[in-house]
Amino acid sequence: MSGSQGSSRSPLGRRTLLRSIAVGGAALAAPSVLTACSTGSGGGGDVSNAGKKMAPWPTYTPTRGPAPDLAPSTAGVQAGFTSYPRRLVTATDGRPGTGKEKIRVLSITYGTPPKPAGSNKYWQAMNEALGVEVEFTVVPDADFRSKMATLMAGDSEDLPDLINIGGGYVLPREAQFVKARCADLSEYLSGDAIKDYPNLAGIPTYAWEGMGRIGGRLYGLPVERAKVQGAMFVNREAFDKAGYRPGMSASDFRAMAKEGSGGGKHMLGTSTVSYYSYLYHAMWHGAPNEWRIKDGRITPMYGTEEFKAALEFMARLRADGAYNSDATSISQVDLKTQFYNGTVRSMTDGWGAVLSNAQGIKDAYTLDAAVPYEVPGATPVYQQNRGCFGYTVVKKASKERVRLMLRVLNWLASPFGSKEYQLMHYGVEGTHFRFDKAGDPIPTERGLVESRTNLPFPYLMDAPQPLYFPGQAELTKRLHAWEKKIVPLLVPNDRWGLQSATFNRVGASLQQIVEDGVTAVVSGRKSLSSWDDVHRKWRSQGGDKCAEEFAEEYEAAH
Repeated sequence: MSGSQGSSRSPLGRRTLLRSIAVGGAALAAPSVLTACSTGSGGGGDVSNAGKKMAPWPTYTPTRGPAPDLAPSTAGVQAGFTSYPRRLVTATDGRPGTGKEKIRVLSITYGTPPKPAGSNKYWQAMNEALGVEVEFTVVPDADFRSKMATLMAGDSEDLPDLINIGGGYVLPREAQFVKARCADLSEYLSGDAIKDYPNLAGIPTYAWEGMGRIGGRLYGLPVERAKVQGAMFVNREAFDKAGYRPGMSASDFRAMAKEGSGGGKHMLGTSTVSYYSYLYHAMWHGAPNEWRIKDGRITPMYGTEEFKAALEFMARLRADGAYNSDATSISQVDLKTQFYNGTVRSMTDGWGAVLSNAQGIKDAYTLDAAVPYEVPGATPVYQQNRGCFGYTVVKKASKERVRLMLRVLNWLASPFGSKEYQLMHYGVEGTHFRFDKAGDPIPTERGLVESRTNLPFPYLMDAPQPLYFPGQAELTKRLHAWEKKIVPLLVPNDRWGLQSATFNRVGASLQQIVEDGVTAVVSGRKSLSSWDDVHRKWRSQGGDKCAEEFAEEYEAAH
């Protein structure tokens, strides 16, 4: 999805931008940019925003909530709460459904499969509160691409009513699929129309911009996330023992990782979906956040010297034994288990996983987040989030049916400090959680199994996220202090909110080229010099064309 409502001209200037487009330092010819993105093939047709009349972004109206204990910042530090609100509000006007409707939904999950609805009291409570019977298809992260490919190729009648397209995956012809088979929500959400759904109106504009438009229209709803993309979560005691210091040099970090590994333990954990955490290491070496558009040049991270330096660094870490030996075969779910039991002493994970990770370690050690190491001559940067955990689309249906889906999503977007938020995030009091002496909701054993992690309603829609972890006031303080160090380092991925017909068609294969190449080099199956061939393949199979098309979209969006 892509685009922007702004009518001001880009500071780059169209002629300047088209005159000097570069990929990894290699200039591209500009004439084809003028016609790029003008058409699309197959279902969905033209998805470009260039030359389209843009549907206005929804009017942002913050929902009311409790005053935080730790102040947020306009730059992106989250509001911190060290205790739970004493008084809860009711954020919706009755149930979205009548109790007779059935809806089908689909979302990715990073948890274990949920218990069936018949024996899952959390599921039952959510159905009752929503006034609908929810048939929930939960797709493990490792299977999400293949599941979505099957779904997108299937019959429209088989589509779920609500689909979250999240997890950071690039799906082939994603925008074309959405435009062809999902509802155009502009008339329901654009401008002041969203006021019919006040909790959805509380989604900040940056999240809508990160989701973007398709053909100038709104086809989805962003699931808001903090501007911090994720973190390298660490076992603080193990890291400290091995000599970790925040902001240490890269060479000292490597020595620390080697020192703390051995005897079946590894300081760095990685899985089949994190690819040796290359995005973190590349940016800590100073590479762009995937795509950088600056001074009339488009630079993807993959052709930069900083990216190659990060590959070399990771290969050395792997040779040192710092990474888990099953890095190329273990799922993120199984890696979490290894992190929780201390087999690996760190792992990179999404920021939304803080609470589940804190609960998973069961106080065995202190959960913390690493600060980027320093590389001589490089300026470390940090991934700024897209502003959303993907977005949720609605299957094409009658207006009455679409409005039902929006009422359900509005309920799920109820703010922190509301009764609705409490049910979705913590379950039923006495069954899934209890209040401790401090007044924080603490999960029961059943609540750890029947939860929003394993049955991910918040991946369909959620409220703007606070920095609050029940019973973990010190964790809130620790991560709030961490955010104050990290937020000044945040850089955006400049392609968020932009469309490219080529990227929609081959983006998934381009990502696979990169991930396979990273795995081959870091695992030692290929030499560092082989990366030049990987990068050439990436460029020739669509990378260069994507850059041209993003250039036109950037100009249209700015």
